[in-house]
Amino acid sequence: MTTQPETTARLLVTCPDRPGIVSAVTTFLYHHGVNITELDQHSSDPSGGKFFLRLEFQTPNLDLTRDALLRAFGDVVGKRFEMDWRIAFAADKPRMAILVSRHDHALLELLWRYARGELRVEIPMVVSNHADLKAAVEGFGVPFQHVAFTAETQQAAEAQMLAALHGKADFVVLARYMRILSADFVQHYTSRIINIHHSFLPAFPGGDPYQQAYQHGVKLIGATAHYVTAELDQGPIIEQDTARVSHRHSVDDLKRLGRDMERQVLSRAVRWHVEDRIIVDGNKTVVFA
Repeated sequence: MTTQPETTARLLVTCPDRPGIVSAVTTFLYHHGVNITELDQHSSDPSGGKFFLRLEFQTPNLDLTRDALLRAFGDVVGKRFEMDWRIAFAADKPRMAILVSRHDHALLELLWRYARGELRVEIPMVVSNHADLKAAVEGFGVPFQHVAFTAETQQAAEAQMLAALHGKADFVVLARYMRILSADFVQHYTSRIINIHHSFLPAFPGGDPYQQAYQHGVKLIGATAHYVTAELDQGPIIEQDTARVSHRHSVDDLKRLGRDMERQVLSRAVRWHVEDRIIVDGNKTVVFA
């Protein structure tokens, strides 16, 4: 977790790997008065691979405005190395909208961490296709909006949600939102919708996967957080976890363990997104956690 968010900036870079990238980046920042406090990098191949970089730096002595810094970095370093890059400032809290149905465990974990200051976000709204969680959400001082969603009303429901989110949400978290969003909805938030689900897929699709898992005598259960794409549950994976189980575990035991993992896996994925620790590379992610 970033310890000095008011003075911290983050640089993310993807580019063809070649000698001199780290030197060019750090030299540029040095000449503009910043102090680098964290640097991580990865190359997909030592020869001709793709290079990934995440760097945190402190800005109290920065000799440029934000806009001037962005222009100068692009002109001096970005173009030279054919970089896909961005600089984010930790003081700017991203706006996180949450979509949820009736299961509250993942939602309440996020709201609790938000209330504790562990998630440096603003939450403009929680949207649900049921009204059950309205009181719980508003108890955290977060606006709640009920948007009914069925197969017959999907187009109108998604239009209503997009209108509500427009200009208010930088990214969206599906905290056990039990409806399938259309490709049209998803394209408004490319690599900015995070979903959580059990890790039985594709083995046990459909309803009551824990009952199916119990009947098949599984020895591992798990949870997966990923970015949402138009292809159902096939987006780039951010984080996963597993737990060993045995014949001694009942279906209720499996569900309880599953809820615990979903809460933890989703909260880690969201925090890494908020802290600019994830680079999406096709259908994979590079996570500097």
